[in-house]
Amino acid sequence: MTAPFGRRLADAVAARGPLCVGIDPHAPLLEKWGLPDGPEGLARFTATVVDALAGTVAVLKPQLAFYERHGSRGLAVLEDAVARARAAGALVLLDAKRGDIGSTMDAYADYLRPDHPLAVDAMTVSPYLGPGSLQPAVDTARMCGGGLFVLARTSNPDAGTFQHASVGERSVAQVVVDTVRGWNTPGWVIGDPLPDVAAVRDQASRFGPTTGSFGVVVGATLRDLDIDLEGLGGPVLAPGLGAQGGSAADLRRLFGSGTAVVPTVSRDVLAAGPDPAGLRAAARRWADELAG
Repeated sequence: MTAPFGRRLADAVAARGPLCVGIDPHAPLLEKWGLPDGPEGLARFTATVVDALAGTVAVLKPQLAFYERHGSRGLAVLEDAVARARAAGALVLLDAKRGDIGSTMDAYADYLRPDHPLAVDAMTVSPYLGPGSLQPAVDTARMCGGGLFVLARTSNPDAGTFQHASVGERSVAQVVVDTVRGWNTPGWVIGDPLPDVAAVRDQASRFGPTTGSFGVVVGATLRDLDIDLEGLGGPVLAPGLGAQGGSAADLRRLFGSGTAVVPTVSRDVLAAGPDPAGLRAAARRWADELAG
């Protein structure tokens, strides 16, 4: 039985620090590296990033769309990269942002199964078909020791159009957070009253051996934290550092020291390639800044 993702994440952070590096091989970046925008260039780019970073960073986060755009050969590149990254000790978070219902969501969740050709440690999902739509993914994650990060309060400029909408006395974003808090509470199922914050407050207010396997995505570029994360019981994936304007100071301002935060950097590290030493140095600079 695989240890739960939350425990594996806590172990990885303890050993390597919390940095997550996104792998986003979009066409302009491939061109900047002097690579063709095709499966061959994609393979060289991905292998360079994985070989340079998988032995030192806690989490690598490949964006699935940039591999799908190259068809079956692109997915073959990703399949190989995921296996190599995990063998080197990095956790792999698949940035897929999937959201559907029933058997379709169940099929998306297969990425978390250890026998899947593209087996990953965790994946991002979208909750906007309703909390119950993600139950198949929750069930698979629990059975296979996988993790989920649910879009809650994202950093794109017009995110508030939907995420600030009201559901009774709460915003949509807060309902997402509260639902994920429920998933991190033993015995809670969708339809039950939401658990008291105290029920999970001590479970994982920061990284520890009992960190929950279900987290939320909250942008590091927010002006203010307009949701309540207390007692979430799981990690917060915080994209937006570097090129998007977020900083280590923003993480401390938004989340303080009591939240298990996985800060994500993509362009600021990948722009240091194709030299592997440059990639490693850029990741170290961010790791040092986050530790300061």
